[in-house]
Amino acid sequence: MTAAVSIQNVHKVYNNVPVVNNLSLTIQSGESFGLLGPNGAGKSTTIRMLTTLTEPSDGHLVVAGHDVQRQATEVRREIGVVLQQTSVDGDLSVWENMELHGRMHHIPNPQRQRRINQWLEFVELSDRRDDKVKTLSGGMKRRLQIARALLHEPKILFLDEPTVGLDPQTRRRLWEIIRGLNQQGMTMLLTTHYMEEVEYLCHRVGILDQGQLIEAGTLPELRRKHGEGLVMTQQGDRWHYQFFPTLQAANQYLEQQPDKTGMMTRPSNLEDIFVELTGRNLD
Repeated sequence: MTAAVSIQNVHKVYNNVPVVNNLSLTIQSGESFGLLGPNGAGKSTTIRMLTTLTEPSDGHLVVAGHDVQRQATEVRREIGVVLQQTSVDGDLSVWENMELHGRMHHIPNPQRQRRINQWLEFVELSDRRDDKVKTLSGGMKRRLQIARALLHEPKILFLDEPTVGLDPQTRRRLWEIIRGLNQQGMTMLLTTHYMEEVEYLCHRVGILDQGQLIEAGTLPELRRKHGEGLVMTQQGDRWHYQFFPTLQAANQYLEQQPDKTGMMTRPSNLEDIFVELTGRNLD
């Protein structure tokens, strides 16, 4: 089976500073893959290269079977993109934004109208179709961006920080929309700052730091590799984390300590592994 996304030895340099450094990654069709990393790790730059918005300095990118540099037009036909910045036109109505996008992709009528109605209903914006976008909430604008990205029926959806700045309730609603699309078979690559977002939406996760992929796998694979149990020890106003292969091993270690003051055990999670690998919390 042809991979949905193939990144081979990709570099991106800005002003002699490497932003993406020898990145290689494969995402299979139907997979939902999450890219985690601190600010400046290269997540958004990777998305921009894959979606033809930024040229790589070196390396090879293939999306939906097309070479990103040599077949950019073909790539754009196969992808939907939801960027972190709100990119819908505030002076147009919800319907006009969708209509403009449909015409740019040369979707003929009446198919275009059917798809506009279909996706506005899917993201629960049918009742706002005639409203100016500037009157919508941040969550509604993000839902419109998703609907617009799906209008030409792409094979792969790229989401760059899709729920940043949204309240928890709105974020959860967007998660349900995104998860539903993946369950229908759509391939997804998303970047995020939210650990729980990756755990809820993604089959696999890759951790980027300083432009390099330092770890990739499913959460169970990462927990098995780094340790499924933790002993936490309070040291002043900070906590020290010690990984163990299993929670049982962590509990046994704790039981052997003569002084258990300020100590506790629990199962490890993705954030623990991220901090262990990068030395930093997500901002």
